[in-house]
Formats: sequence, structure tokens, C-alpha cells
Amino acid sequence: MKSRRKICVFTATRAEYGLLYWLIHEIKTDRDLTLQLIVSGMHLSQTYGNTYRIIIKDGFKIDEKVEMLLANDSPVAICKSLALGIIGIAEALDRLKPDILVLLGDRYETLAAAQAAMISRIPIAHIHGGESTEGLIDEAIRHSITKMSHLHFVTTDQYRMRVIQLGEMPSSVFNFGTPGLEYILRQPLLSREELSKSMDFDLSSPYFLVTYHPVTLSDKKPQLPFQELLKALDRFQDHKIIITKPNADTFGKEIMQAIEKYAASREARVRVFDNLGQRKYLSAMSYADAVVGNSSSGIIEAPFLKVPTVNIGERQRKRLKAESIIDCKENEYSIVLAIRKALSAGFKKNLDKIESVYGHGNTAIEVKNTLKKYKLKDILFKRFYDLQVPI
Repeated sequence: MKSRRKICVFTATRAEYGLLYWLIHEIKTDRDLTLQLIVSGMHLSQTYGNTYRIIIKDGFKIDEKVEMLLANDSPVAICKSLALGIIGIAEALDRLKPDILVLLGDRYETLAAAQAAMISRIPIAHIHGGESTEGLIDEAIRHSITKMSHLHFVTTDQYRMRVIQLGEMPSSVFNFGTPGLEYILRQPLLSREELSKSMDFDLSSPYFLVTYHPVTLSDKKPQLPFQELLKALDRFQDHKIIITKPNADTFGKEIMQAIEKYAASREARVRVFDNLGQRKYLSAMSYADAVVGNSSSGIIEAPFLKVPTVNIGERQRKRLKAESIIDCKENEYSIVLAIRKALSAGFKKNLDKIESVYGHGNTAIEVKNTLKKYKLKDILFKRFYDLQVPI
């Protein structure tokens, strides 16, 4: 009897898990595959909501938990967390012995998993490669993971070409779109009333959904541009504000402290959440007057939901963007102008015409089928693809 292929999925953040949910579901329900889950990073931190509980509640078995986050978020502490991650993930992979490891994105926790798998001679399948975010260390991490990976699942044809430009064989690079849209298509969102009740926050009036992460390559202290954002939000007193806390990035806790201080003096108008979960977050996005901040969700999911995005600063620079996205600088004046544009009748009337540049769903099934059928014999022996050879 042929043994079932073991597909191991690594997740370290709430947002990443939301993107991976339907792929994990597809692997779990396939009789020819065995799902393995390694959970690490922010999932295991009380500071970030112990979101591993959501994974268990969703009916998935966690095979390995790898603690790696230190309490501090200085550059040295992040480096130490990366080292702890490599150690713990290497031990987990040695116990699980998967046939292939699935990674998504460009965070340092994911880099730790990629390094551990590479040394352990475990093939890597990488999702969301080929993209560009020039304001972040994620830019270098993403391309590094691409070079350590053997299968590539990109989200646009342009990103496919960039992965090939990095020397990856065209036959190993697949464009099935982003898994981020899958949840919107396959899971009914909450009604506005249900959302208000679940959040214990009346959302019958207009509101903004705000997520702001540190720009890890910037010389500015992250709380300074964030204070500019908060001053801009105070110019729109008719709008309530939902703020989700930032990721575990360098100096992210300074932003978290600023959020708590801001919300404490505006309890009737502002509500802060460690983690909303994918369904609540997308539901909140769907009814928002605008998504404000610098999160990738404003670039990928918001246009699909026909919601305008005010994209602040350099964090998402060079990412492909739909026409519903308004870029602005990290100062109060520029942010206010961008929000006013997003709220204007002329801008809103064109939102229904917006087309997603990141696919239209069905990503999870396509990725799962490729993971299931792709021949793994000799996959570790990678050739560098020279662009002089026609694609």
C-alpha cells in the first residue's frame, strides 16, 4: 500500500494562519495526504492573544509547538528569537519527518523554518514569493526563502516572472492567486449587527479599520509616524475606530503602548483588539468606510471587498496595487487628505469597478493538488535557471 504524503504547514502569526486556513483544511480532508502542523511565534504569546487556541478551535491538531519569541523586541532580541526558532523547528522537523514543508510569506519566523528545513533536506513549498515591500526587512527575507524553496506559489504573473528572474525553474513556479481571497469566497461574513454584537461595539455608524505595523528599515522611531496617524484620525470625529495591534516586529511594542494610551481616553469611539480572527477581521473590513494603515490586507483583501485603502508610508512600496488604494506620506496633513479622498462621493462611485490584481479564489485546491502530485524525486537538486534561455 502506497504511504500517504506528509505535508507539514508552518504558521507563526494570526494573519498568516488566516491565509493558510483553507489550504490546511484541504490537506486535512484529502485521504491521500497526512497533515502536520508546526505552530510557533505570536500564536504562543499571551501578548498577542494566544491564537494557537483558534487553530485548535477550528478542528486542527497541532503536532508541534515551538516557542521562539523573547519578551523584548529590539534588533538583538529578534535575532535571538530567530536563532531559537531554528533550533526548535529543526527538532520538530526531525520528529515529524515530513515529505514537504509549506511556508507562507516573509517574516523572520518563516525564515527560521526555511533554514531548518534546508539543512534537514526537506523540500520547501513557498507561498507569496516574488513580491516587493522595499520598506521592510521582509523584502530580503522573502527572496532568501525563495532561493531555499523548491516549489513556488505566487499571486500574480509579474511575481512569477520575478521568482524566475531569481533563477528558479519556470516549471516549479505556479500562479494560483492569493489564498487571502479564499476565505471571503468560502466563508459567509458576519452581518453588521452580528459583528457589533460579537465585538461588543456598536458599528451602526461609520468607522475606520486601522492596522499599522513598524517599518523595519526606517530610521524613524515607529511611534513618531504612528502619532501622525492618530492625530489625523482625530480629525474625523464622526467616525469610530477599530484598531488591531501590530505584529511582533522590531519596536512593535512601542506602537502597542501608543494604541492603548490613545484608546483609553476615547473609549466611546475607539476599540482595540489583540486579534479579531479571520472571519471577524474580514467582516469588519467589509463594512468599514476605509482601511487605514500599512497592512498588506489593505492591498490584497480590501480591493476585493470594494473598500478603499489609505496606505501610509513605505511599508508596502512596490507592491502591485488596485485603483482603490490611496498612497500617502507619514504625516497628519497627507493622511487627512487621503482619508478625505477615500470618503468622497466621486471616489466611492468607482469602487464597484475595481478588479482584484491577486486572483479570484480557488487557490487552496490548486496548491493542494500540486503538493499532492508534484514528483519529489531529486527535487532537492536545484538548477539555476538562466534568463538567456527562453521561458
